[in-house]
Amino acid sequence: MNAAKHTNHLANEKSPYLLQHAHNPVDWFAWNDAAFAKARTENKPIFLSIGYSTCHWCHVMERESFEDEKTGAFLNEHFVSIKVDREERPDVDKIYMTFVQSTTGSGGWPLNVFLTPELKPFFGGTYFPPDARYGRPGFLQLLQQVAQLWRERQMEIVASADELHARLELITSRDARENLPLTPQVLQRATQMFQESFDPVNGGFGGAPKFPQPSIPSLVLRAAKRFGDDEAARMVLRTCDQMAAGGIHDQLGGGFARYAVDAQWLVPHFEKMLYDNAQLAQLYLDAFLVSGEVRHAEVVRDILDYVLRDLTHPDGGFYSAEDADSEGHEGKFYCWTHDELSRLLSPEEFIVATKYFGITKEGNFVDHSHPAPLPGQNVLSIVNAEVPAADQPLLAAAKSKLIAVRARRIRPHLDDKILASWNGLMLGAFARASAVLDDKKYRVAAEENSRFIQEKLWQSPQGGAGSPLPADGAHRVTRPTGTLYHRWRDGQRDNVQLLEGYAFLLDGVIHLYEATLEPAHLDFAIELAEAMIAKFYDPANGGFWQSPAGTNDLILRVKDDYDGAEPSGNSVATLALLRLAAITGREDFRQPAEATLQWSAARLQNQPAGLAFMLHALDFWLDEPRRVVLAGDTDSTNFHKLLQAVHSVYQPNKIILGNAGAVEPFAKTLTVKNDAVVFLCTGNSCQPPTSDVTRARELLG
Repeated sequence: MNAAKHTNHLANEKSPYLLQHAHNPVDWFAWNDAAFAKARTENKPIFLSIGYSTCHWCHVMERESFEDEKTGAFLNEHFVSIKVDREERPDVDKIYMTFVQSTTGSGGWPLNVFLTPELKPFFGGTYFPPDARYGRPGFLQLLQQVAQLWRERQMEIVASADELHARLELITSRDARENLPLTPQVLQRATQMFQESFDPVNGGFGGAPKFPQPSIPSLVLRAAKRFGDDEAARMVLRTCDQMAAGGIHDQLGGGFARYAVDAQWLVPHFEKMLYDNAQLAQLYLDAFLVSGEVRHAEVVRDILDYVLRDLTHPDGGFYSAEDADSEGHEGKFYCWTHDELSRLLSPEEFIVATKYFGITKEGNFVDHSHPAPLPGQNVLSIVNAEVPAADQPLLAAAKSKLIAVRARRIRPHLDDKILASWNGLMLGAFARASAVLDDKKYRVAAEENSRFIQEKLWQSPQGGAGSPLPADGAHRVTRPTGTLYHRWRDGQRDNVQLLEGYAFLLDGVIHLYEATLEPAHLDFAIELAEAMIAKFYDPANGGFWQSPAGTNDLILRVKDDYDGAEPSGNSVATLALLRLAAITGREDFRQPAEATLQWSAARLQNQPAGLAFMLHALDFWLDEPRRVVLAGDTDSTNFHKLLQAVHSVYQPNKIILGNAGAVEPFAKTLTVKNDAVVFLCTGNSCQPPTSDVTRARELLG
């Protein structure tokens, strides 16, 4: 690549992924009207390539094809080429990923799709090698075939694209089926299905490649609580222990990689994503509350301290990801050779460390995607956890030396864009951890993050953030709502609004309110919820659209209904609104959530594996939630102790609220003159209040 020779339209973008391609010989455009107009004016098909900045195979395809002069020249002559960062525009990605999955049976990134000038897809796939291999055509050969078909059979292609678009509309449109029962049996059947896929040796649900998918183990824990299933709880704790010991967990620097390529959690795909680590922090908080084992709390601290050190903007926003590659090799930053360790460590340290981490001369990892793989690479995992007390100082010294040496290596690329959605997930993890682990550092991080998002990405409705919104008797908002934008980077925000931004941030802010009981946080949650319902909710059928009405660069308006590595906006919105309705008593929050559950009912019954997080919402909705109301002197030591105590019990279907601010009316009647007390309430009846920390825990047990 010659940066001086080529500069394309992406040089003006903010996305780290788009900027990675700014000096390709391909004349890339961003997803915008200028690109669409060029395709229509010149009557050229669009080549759309979607990926993200820490995507390993995106790097490989760029190196092999998009940096190739001949390929670039052909694309420039025959196509209008568009690059999209899927993390900035998951709504664009959702449409074309659905097309590729429905026509090929699989998907992934890079996602490469050919479109008509009207943005309708007619052919697509994922990674294409430069030459024919893996049963796939060479990329330049494919381009030549598509260009020839466009010249000779354009009318047929356009007709086919119209037909495929109509099929895509059918695939993505789904109305609620009336009166499908949502019962505890739906939850029980889904959990049994997950349990049947449990790996008793290595933990996890399913085989290789293994993604943590925290929505699934955390759901199994919920079901274990509901149905008194101790074996289900043991499955989840086994999974947590095996993941924490595996190479998917960065044994030196903290945090988790995106997935493991094997069944043992040993060899990761080394990229680290903010959304994975946020969900895993929540899962390990659950595991800690269920098991009482300090090791699970230590994993939470390990994740959050990694984020504070390596993924946090000085003003409090959280960055998106770290790459798998460094210096052109996947995993080079993280791996070690036997000889390297023998030189770095004392003989005594070397013996202990190689046994603990399972280091061998042959290594346990080969970067097959590189033409010249590095030899003898070892991913660190805990192979022999039992370290005699006399050897523990040696292991600690060895780790310290390895951390120091690794800090001098060339780090993987950092994707430093800040997304409202993923920040919401991590905000919730920090907030809840601050209460469960009683750590002020995490509360400070959560509050700084909330402030950052409000300053950089949130545009308040008239009257300012946190001010009460006028409403009619049914609490329907009677004035304009606020606006949450999706991405901030390098001093600028975008103009994109997405359901997952509103939903994930709403979830995080509710956790922040429950961890602090500050009324201003509840006010912000209410503003977010009102704006989300106004902009995205489908009152005719239930469910939330992924994009607001009037988003004019999409060929379809779709509802995301799949909980994968990330939960869907619909699932998170549903649970968040149910929780907020219980805190505030507002039916206008409860009704859209219940309608969205009904919209999901058929899939919850028939394909529960695809909606694991929506099952969390179902679990919450099935019973009246326990309301924990704290009253009294909010500045007192005992108030703080009681708040920490009620967070320290695993009771997933509880809400925690104060008696001030925009809480439900009954909570406001629960007052005391002195000290601080806890009321445990269901409906309009409460247990006798207590100021005793132990008793407060017992009430929730």
